[in-house]
Amino acid sequence: MDLSATLAEIASLSVDERIRLLEAIWDSIATEPGQPELTEAQKQELERRLASHASHPENVVPWEDVKAQALKRSQR
Repeated sequence: MDLSATLAEIASLSVDERIRLLEAIWDSIATEPGQPELTEAQKQELERRLASHASHPENVVPWEDVKAQALKRSQR
C-alpha cells in the first residue's frame, strides 16, 4: 500500500466523508480479537482515576452537563 497516495486520497474527501471513514476504521479495529495493550503510564492513570472515583464517588459531572459544555465549546 502506498500510504502517501492513500493519505492524499483521504485528504480529498469532505469532512463528513472522512468522519465516516474514521468511524468505519474504528469499527473494524474494535471487531479484531484481543485489545491493544495499555502502556504503563496509561495503566497508572487508569488506576489513579479509579482510586479517585472510589474515594469520592459523589464527585461526578452529569452527562447532560458534559454534553452541553462540549456543544457550547464547538460553537465558538
